[in-house]
Amino acid sequence: MNGNPQDIDFSRGCCFSHNDQDESIALSLDGGQKLSTYDWLSDLPQTAIEHDVFEVRFKNTRKGYYRNANKLTLKKGDIVAVEASPGHDIGIISLTGELVARQMKKTGVHPNNLDFKKIYRKAKPSDVDKWQEAIAREQETMIKSRQIANRLKLNMKVGDVEFQGDNTKAIFYYIADERVDFRQLIKDLAEAFKIRIEMRQIGARQEAGRIGGIGSCGRELCCSTWITNFSSVTTNSARHQEISLNPQKLAGQCSKLKCCLNYELDTYVDAQKEFPRVSEPLQLFDGLAFLQKTDILKGLMWFSSAPDSTLNLTAVSVDRVKEILALNRRGQKADKLLGEIGEEMLAKAKLMEEPTFKNVVGEDSITRFDRSGKRSSSSRGGRNRGRGGNSSQNSGRQSQPPQQSQQPQQQEARPSRGPQDRPERRPSQNRSENRPARDENQASAPGRTEGQRPEQGLRGERNPRSEQRRRPSNGGNREGGNREGGSREGGTREGGSRGGDRRPNRNRPSRPSEGDSSGSNGSNE
Repeated sequence: MNGNPQDIDFSRGCCFSHNDQDESIALSLDGGQKLSTYDWLSDLPQTAIEHDVFEVRFKNTRKGYYRNANKLTLKKGDIVAVEASPGHDIGIISLTGELVARQMKKTGVHPNNLDFKKIYRKAKPSDVDKWQEAIAREQETMIKSRQIANRLKLNMKVGDVEFQGDNTKAIFYYIADERVDFRQLIKDLAEAFKIRIEMRQIGARQEAGRIGGIGSCGRELCCSTWITNFSSVTTNSARHQEISLNPQKLAGQCSKLKCCLNYELDTYVDAQKEFPRVSEPLQLFDGLAFLQKTDILKGLMWFSSAPDSTLNLTAVSVDRVKEILALNRRGQKADKLLGEIGEEMLAKAKLMEEPTFKNVVGEDSITRFDRSGKRSSSSRGGRNRGRGGNSSQNSGRQSQPPQQSQQPQQQEARPSRGPQDRPERRPSQNRSENRPARDENQASAPGRTEGQRPEQGLRGERNPRSEQRRRPSNGGNREGGNREGGSREGGTREGGSRGGDRRPNRNRPSRPSEGDSSGSNGSNE
């Protein structure tokens, strides 16, 4: 089967292909048809009663009932040639069996009073070829017919064109608010297309059903799925259900009032029979109570102390309102708006309120990760400041205990290494060592710009805390200034060079802890 998109006709719910003998065939699609009916009796065993009437569908929402006069073996989805006037038409069987009689009763068709047309045969390849030719002419014919109608200045709109299966007749569906004299239009159309012309007027709702679409509820339009008889819809339907009279929300795709406004109208009308008519405010000893709104399904009426204010609304049951109205008719005032029974009922109503959504987990907030992100960024910023040298004093204080513990070993190792054995190195820009010589080293330090703080270390400067973590893995090998993870020959290391004098500042007395840490750092490096 060829699955090209141009071989699928969604308006008729079928697709065209070729068989092994290269003959044209048409296959019915499983879904996508308008006004489709689910055959819930198809899985029942067949009875002795023969049903020779079949429902046949054509383009969009047009359907018809035909009799199987030739006793053909037909099933749902077969492409058949049926009787037409004149010639024949091609359609698809959409319903069989006992459900056809139920469907005719629903649509108002009486089997005894109707002379059914016949089903001739199953469609042959030649019938399918001629059917495809007729379908290919529909779009162009509709556009030209609109141009002809505009030229004749007719107040009408051609909504759809359907060609007959034998390509000898066309049905023009049009919409018009007034009566239209289209006699000249029929002559021009017959002369332009060389076919028989049939004009059929439809309404706005029927046009929306033929075109199809998605409603505001998110489902397919009711007029294209199951509605066949359109009843009138008025604004009283919205008033009875206490819906705001907003034309943009009440109108459907046909620019008319939505058909679904009538679905629950009977339920609301029956419920409103129990509600009293409140034309005047209720008289109480505390003042007046004005009706603001009613909850029809719950049987509550909401009152407030001001006619134009919705503050401090009080829900009152229907029975309590009737009691207050009876007192007011006798010239008496009620003690309070809610009686003892009304307060109990209101408490029960609050307990029986519909469950509302509560954000227990907090997963619906789009800012639920902001706090954790700030915490992680601050922790990362603290580590970066320690690496960059901005908090060298704090890091030095934090690393004092491990450095003091290792100081005796380093002091014992100092006499064994002479000045000639040490490799010549450039001093680092440690804050405790280079603060007095900041002006001298600022010009000689490579990579430092004007205005940069001298406390900021270069990108390649080591972090004392990270050195303490890596020391146990070095194995104690520090000969020649080499350490695991990098080479320091000639006073350089990967990641950057260091400039400036490494000699300690003798003009400024250093604290024991800082001096020890600086000495240990110098010996370790």
